Amino acid sequence: MNRLDLPADLPADLQRRLAPPLDQARILDTLVHNLEGMAYRCLPDAHWTMLFVSHGCQALTGYPPEALTQGGAITWEDITLPEDRAPVRALVARATTAGQRFEAQYRITRRNGEVCWVLERGVFVVDEGGRAVMEGYIQDITERVRTQQALEEAERRYRQIFEHASQGMFQSSREGHYLAANQALASMYGYADADELIANLSDIGHRLYVDESRRQEFCHRMELYGTVSQFESEVYRRDGTRIWISESARVVRSADGGFGYYEGTVQDITQRRNHQAQLERQANHDQLTGLPRRHLLADRLHQAMRRADRSAEQLALVFIDLDNFKYINDTLGHAAGDQLLVEVARRLSRSVRSSDTVARQGGDEFVLLLNDLPGVPALISQLERLVEVIGRPLALQGRTLQVGASLGVALYPQDGADADTLIKHADVAMYAAKHRGKNNFQFFTPELNRVASERMHLEAAMRVSLERGEFCAHFQAKVDERGHVVGIEALARWQHPTLGAISPDRFIPIAEESGLILSLTEAITRQACAEALRWPRAQGRDIALAVNLSPKLFSDPQLVDKVWGWLRDAGMPTHRVELEITESVFLEDPQRALRTLRAFKALGCRLAMDDFGTGYSSLSYLRHFPLDTIKVDRSLVTDLETQVDAAMIARAVVSLGKSLGKTVVAEGVEHPSQWAFLRSHGCDEFQGYLFAKPMAGEALRQLLHDTGGQLSGASVASSSHA
Repeated sequence: MNRLDLPADLPADLQRRLAPPLDQARILDTLVHNLEGMAYRCLPDAHWTMLFVSHGCQALTGYPPEALTQGGAITWEDITLPEDRAPVRALVARATTAGQRFEAQYRITRRNGEVCWVLERGVFVVDEGGRAVMEGYIQDITERVRTQQALEEAERRYRQIFEHASQGMFQSSREGHYLAANQALASMYGYADADELIANLSDIGHRLYVDESRRQEFCHRMELYGTVSQFESEVYRRDGTRIWISESARVVRSADGGFGYYEGTVQDITQRRNHQAQLERQANHDQLTGLPRRHLLADRLHQAMRRADRSAEQLALVFIDLDNFKYINDTLGHAAGDQLLVEVARRLSRSVRSSDTVARQGGDEFVLLLNDLPGVPALISQLERLVEVIGRPLALQGRTLQVGASLGVALYPQDGADADTLIKHADVAMYAAKHRGKNNFQFFTPELNRVASERMHLEAAMRVSLERGEFCAHFQAKVDERGHVVGIEALARWQHPTLGAISPDRFIPIAEESGLILSLTEAITRQACAEALRWPRAQGRDIALAVNLSPKLFSDPQLVDKVWGWLRDAGMPTHRVELEITESVFLEDPQRALRTLRAFKALGCRLAMDDFGTGYSSLSYLRHFPLDTIKVDRSLVTDLETQVDAAMIARAVVSLGKSLGKTVVAEGVEHPSQWAFLRSHGCDEFQGYLFAKPMAGEALRQLLHDTGGQLSGASVASSSHA
């Protein structure tokens, strides 16, 4: 009974004991002869004489086993391709010497003449008789080799295309490193070859793109869509020059679907972009002057209005029409007219900020878009300068000519909630300026027109009055805690022959905005110095003179030399002069202000900060700037009797000034109770109507003579006639 005849219901362990032993030789023979390929044993002789081959020999070579074994019709050396014999034998010899297995890939010729690729794996062993033999296994790998060759050919062709393409090609990592690039891309970016590009351009995002956010946008689109098409950016070449490129790329995934790399193409579109920009410029800019035309102006106006809405600020639209342009154009010809327009465009462009827009409306009309207005007074000053700049003489065809301009102004948002309305109202205002006699400006808003008109008349009158010496200095005394005069402040006053007395609150801002403040300060300082030299001594001391310096003067690099010149010419000792400033001096350029104040201190002048206690950063100025005196603002003095917080602030300011070693002066003292309060808290000096009102020089000299330089609350009655 064999294994198959055993009853099925026998226990498994009993079946194993009763079953006959396995025929291992038969199993091995079956396995060897049924392998897809040929198992062998051969001698390491010149013919690779086969001692044994499996039945797979027939399928592999076309020969039956007996034809290839020892004494057969053909040897394995015979069917091995001649050019592969030596390399295979050398490989086998190296493995034998090293005592290792070998693996060889080579070609054989089958019985039907077909050449196929085989893979042989083998090892040297000692057979039963003690003889050295080779045993191994050979299989047909023709299809695998052909597939590999096809892949290599495809890769070679791709490499040829990649290397010799006329457009740039690349592979890059997500982090911004080039993994591969072709010669076209290297040349495009200014590198000798792809290797140099990859080695030197290691951070695409920061070193390639002019606008680094473009790399971020590129990666964002890749993550979102997996591809980009015609993605345009401006990039740097190696030498720093810029070009425009268009990229089309995709994400290449790994076998498991994960991110692999970016792959794409690059085109240089600089020429197209330049041509496009040229066309856009021709469409949006005036060919004669280069200024924006109506379409571009409208776009900028819409953007400016949106910004103004967000920031709650104003903007101005100014229409400008040249006066007498038609006469010049008709008289001297169109070439001269064009030259005039170009010159006016140049002057206007230089007169506004880079954030503003100058446009040509057509003919002899221009438009200004002024953003972020600092205030109407500053705008009026700018308009006055524009009228003056346009009206400057210019040479045309050997003749010196002048051309005026009529300006119309509309403000956003009060003069129009939309662009069309604003443009219409600016145009209306411009025609109003023409009807008012040309060479002037008019606001669309009647009230602003009144303010502008008054300002223009006052400025013109100021220029004449300064030339005629109609501004004069008045003086107001300062006293110590006993009422002794210790200093006198010079104040500018203007008595116009026809307009009458004009308040400093009206003419000082105009002088500052128009640039007349230097001439006004010089006139008052020279008068005040001449008057101060005539004052009698008080309590055995010379009385100090205080002169106000406008913050506008500190932009003049020659200010110290000019003030020193005025004092020297008058013969006024500098130690008797105290220069009063306000903290706005420090806001624009603190370092320049510090240098100027130190220069004044070097001359021997004292320095006082006026209106102290109202600015947000005064404490910093007290610490860092060479100030001798602080003057408590009159608003704190006026309210200290009625408002608790004003009294607290005034007391704190006095205490602070004293602790820092400054002389503390209270302005605007009008009642004995205010004087008593401030004296009780340590204030050093006092100024106000309680002691003396501002008065002319002759009246001041009389007051000093009558009182002996000692003023008190009672003296206000005697000085009220001043």
